[in-house]
Amino acid sequence: MNRDQLFTWVADLLAEMFELERDSLTPASNLYADLDIDSIDAVDLAVKLKQMTGKRLQPEVFKTIRTIDDVVGALAGLAEEQAA
Repeated sequence: MNRDQLFTWVADLLAEMFELERDSLTPASNLYADLDIDSIDAVDLAVKLKQMTGKRLQPEVFKTIRTIDDVVGALAGLAEEQAA
């Protein structure tokens, strides 16, 4: 998957999980400030991503995630690690 496809996938997932308006989600949307996702929601998201990808985001990577684009970048990084 390229980054655009990853963004679409992540945005669809966020909209479904947290009952968000899909059209309002952009790569720059801040998970906490813009989407009102709290720390418990963030853990739920991490668990869901692991279930769907079979890969776990490292805690140090997860702590740096602030925007949807950060999630996309982290998933792209997992894909690159797998390919290497």
